[in-house]
Amino acid sequence: MNQYYESTRDASITLSPAQAILQGLSNDGGLFVVSDLNERQIDMQSIVNKDYYEIAEEVFALFLPDFTKEEIRACVQAAYKGKFSNEEVTPLVKLSDGYVLELFNGPTSAFKDVGLQMLPQLTKTALKKTNADYDVLILTATSGDTGKAALEGFKDVDHVKIMVFYPNDGVSKVQEMQMKTQEGKNVKVCAIEGNFDDAQSGIKKLFVDDAFKAELAKQNIKLSSANSINIGRLLPQMVYYFYAYASLVKSGEILLGEKINFVVPTGNFGNILAGYYAKQVGLPVHQLVCASNDNNVLYDFIQTGVYDRKRDFLKTISPSMDILISSNLERLLFYTSGCDHAYIKEIMNELARDGKYKVREDVLANIQKEFKAGFATNEQTAKTIRDIYEKDNYLLDPHTAVAYKVLLDDVDTQHKNVVLSTASPYKFTNSVYEALHGTTSDDEFVLMEKLHEETRVPIPTNLVDLDKKEVLHEDVIDKTEMEAYVLDKVGTI
Repeated sequence: MNQYYESTRDASITLSPAQAILQGLSNDGGLFVVSDLNERQIDMQSIVNKDYYEIAEEVFALFLPDFTKEEIRACVQAAYKGKFSNEEVTPLVKLSDGYVLELFNGPTSAFKDVGLQMLPQLTKTALKKTNADYDVLILTATSGDTGKAALEGFKDVDHVKIMVFYPNDGVSKVQEMQMKTQEGKNVKVCAIEGNFDDAQSGIKKLFVDDAFKAELAKQNIKLSSANSINIGRLLPQMVYYFYAYASLVKSGEILLGEKINFVVPTGNFGNILAGYYAKQVGLPVHQLVCASNDNNVLYDFIQTGVYDRKRDFLKTISPSMDILISSNLERLLFYTSGCDHAYIKEIMNELARDGKYKVREDVLANIQKEFKAGFATNEQTAKTIRDIYEKDNYLLDPHTAVAYKVLLDDVDTQHKNVVLSTASPYKFTNSVYEALHGTTSDDEFVLMEKLHEETRVPIPTNLVDLDKKEVLHEDVIDKTEMEAYVLDKVGTI
């Protein structure tokens, strides 16, 4: 097994797993990968009767050879034990048309908690393992959920500072309040006048800006990321795919070895890429279905092989997927191109220069072997929320509803279908309530209580009285001011 991670764009740039977690993004702008992915294998027979924690240990051991078993176990326990409202961490629920994998039982009620409760533990361990004598600055862009989950995971962690940037007027009111009320001595939150892609692009530029990094170095600070471009964020997301499969086997719904489908709502491609990783290392997956909203750049890409971000950016009722630059797609292209570093560098440069690229025919064929794609409009998403509530008495958030609509468009009756549910419906109360009842003028937090009274679905503890918490972060800047803002504020946290 390869002991090192390498950049997608340059095989000569290599780091140990611990170093890759601490750095987040390669200095050349590439993402860290292992070139021997499908040579690493999980023994499915051995994990079927294991709980979430034990499965997590198996997965991490496969990808973190420089971490001891004891270190991995300690990280897993610290990340998940007592942090999730369901002891299963990601329970599987059976509905009429398939299964819903609930990923929103963590401290911020979004699937990002699965990765962002683990990443701080990996980071702390990596700092010790590498005898680091510097502080880490986590710079993160968010379309709504990553920000709060990262802030909650990294708050008050020694030798780590975290700054989160989110699009002003581009997240739900609940998501915004979660971030603006964030406590912690090492955190800073700032809105930008722009969209998520602007925030993410701005941060990526800082990661490859030597002058900027030199300024941070004067304060003994190094950059890292909490987005799923960081391999330490992506790996934890593999675990719930294995757990879902084990749950189906244990309940007698499938036989060991039987293939299943996963339908995944995704914008930045990290959530579904984790499923691809799981399949490559032994999970019996028939099809990974990529579900997009009206910003359907991924749907078009999987259909045609043309990735074109030069299109109107649409604000939808599933805002965490309002993304036109899907960073994690680069990792998939690396593997489906035969680990061709030069090719990845070429098309990523093309994307930066022209805003689009078209992949080779062999690459597209490899992608279409693994993935199907679909999308849902705002109207279709709202109708799905209403229909599934009436049919199954189950309340979907808008992102999960996007995936459920894609499932219903083309149900594969030959295989079991699992929809990944990425957030509590209460994070998007206005959209969910309107889907059930039409427009309303009520405040989102008033609607939260109304929705609870009507559906009896419990409001997550972390969202109760959120509107009454003190606002601690009110900064708003232009998207061009991110570098100056970081340098000005980093010394204050």
